[in-house]
Amino acid sequence: MDFPHIPPEIQELYEIYDYRHASAILKSEFKEEFDEICDTLNRFRFTRENVIKPGGNESDIPKIISSILRPKNWEEKILTASLMVNKTEEVSSSTHKIDYLKNEVAFDLEWNSKDQTFDRDLYAFRTFYEYRKISVGIILTRSNDLDDYFESLGNYIDRYGQERKIKAKYGASTTHWGKLIPRIEEGRSGGCPVLAFGITKKLIKQ
Repeated sequence: MDFPHIPPEIQELYEIYDYRHASAILKSEFKEEFDEICDTLNRFRFTRENVIKPGGNESDIPKIISSILRPKNWEEKILTASLMVNKTEEVSSSTHKIDYLKNEVAFDLEWNSKDQTFDRDLYAFRTFYEYRKISVGIILTRSNDLDDYFESLGNYIDRYGQERKIKAKYGASTTHWGKLIPRIEEGRSGGCPVLAFGITKKLIKQ
């Protein structure tokens, strides 16, 4: 195995990318939070119905993850900062939200959003990190290993009664492994260590 700090069973199920020794930091400094994330990744599975169901405000995939993490007190957070200008004028700014935050560990899930969402996530990690609110960020997204699976599912009827290819729901401009890793390598999270997991076909529940 290439990642000595990550359980072998997780390495069998997911693609993994470790930026700035994120897994070592998690294992040594945030063992409880890392164990909870690993437990969530071990328990997570999805079905064909989860893939083809119209998402609305939130698809089934985030709901599955939330059902495991929310009871463990992983909370959605927004960081708000204030800046004093000329000692008199206060200007406030905020990042986009982080889906799940506990202690100093941030975790975001991107199953099928526009790929620019990764910029938002990594910027949020960077900002939280620079303000010393987190020590490490984790992103879960889908692996490109799923592309031929989506192709094999054929067509479905959308909410408007139109027949569409299932693969069309998961296009090149949506959030997937191939869009995430170059952004991390470019340093868009700044100095924040990031651990990425890619959802593979091994997680499909038959």
